[in-house]
Amino acid sequence: MKVVVSRDLMEQMARHGEETYPHECCGFLLGRADGDSHTVMEARRQSNARTDSRENRFLITPEDFRDAERYARATGQALVGIYHSHPDSPARPSEYDRDHAWPWFSYIIVSVDHGRAVDTKAWQLKDDRSAYDAVAVVVEQGTRAGGST
Repeated sequence: MKVVVSRDLMEQMARHGEETYPHECCGFLLGRADGDSHTVMEARRQSNARTDSRENRFLITPEDFRDAERYARATGQALVGIYHSHPDSPARPSEYDRDHAWPWFSYIIVSVDHGRAVDTKAWQLKDDRSAYDAVAVVVEQGTRAGGST
């Protein structure tokens, strides 16, 4: 499995994490699924709907998911994953993340250390939900992954 994403989108996710620090940011990954790869064409920011523990938890409401799925369909894309930040923590999923994740989705996590994005990694939950597999991130130049700039 791999996730293909443009450098611009990677920077956009990093900035979102820095802007919301010391709270977690979150958003949707939209694009296309091709066999064992997800190509991210758009990172759509989402508000963290949590009212507590925002420094180590995020919440995306069912209504926000519905709206993102409608938007994806209307723009000829698929909802292929979610990104979020880990303030002052590594870019690897927590047990809480595992308990709330879905297999097949790509999860990009941005580690933000003292307000500065320092690392980004991608993950996919195993079908049996027992653990995550690390996913290769292919960063392409330009504004759109998998296309011309």
